[in-house]
Amino acid sequence: MSDPLFHRSKSFLAVIDVQKLFVDKLAPEARAPLVDRIRWLIGTARRLGIPVLAMAEDIARNGPPLPEIVAALGADVPVHDKRIFGLAGQADILAGARAFQRPQAVLVGLETDVCVAQSALGLLAAGFRVAVLVDATGSPGDCHGAGLDRMRDAGITVTTVKGIFYEWVRDLDTLATVRADLGPLPDGMTL
Repeated sequence: MSDPLFHRSKSFLAVIDVQKLFVDKLAPEARAPLVDRIRWLIGTARRLGIPVLAMAEDIARNGPPLPEIVAALGADVPVHDKRIFGLAGQADILAGARAFQRPQAVLVGLETDVCVAQSALGLLAAGFRVAVLVDATGSPGDCHGAGLDRMRDAGITVTTVKGIFYEWVRDLDTLATVRADLGPLPDGMTL
């Protein structure tokens, strides 16, 4: 691999199952910070021209993404009704990923050891380079770490919101241009 970094011109952001049902499984103190980091990263991706692929599992039964996520996505980003745990196993969602014509997928959402891991592994098998963000994914208890370990062992890049932000921004001129438009950082996050 000649360049191990993720580029804003080659990446898309996949937002997976940020729904009340799944968020409520997390420890109460973890919920708002996780959702806020995902919301902020969606806004950052959109400001940088990085396309967003959004989905929610069984919307009729489990509900749509949280309102703050829907607001960050905007009206022009459809939310796919995901019926298969791994997004690459569902033809319309995989077609949406391929339509971006970008070889790098950055994954956020829930749950780390199930839908995020199966999506990451499926995208990897479909030929994408994949990154998963440790602080923008979640599962209850030890399941979060187990999911991250499985993905790392499979060759998926495990990084942070801050790490991917700087890979996407890449230089001081771009940072100066977008910094004012980013809005307040999520609580506890520094750049």
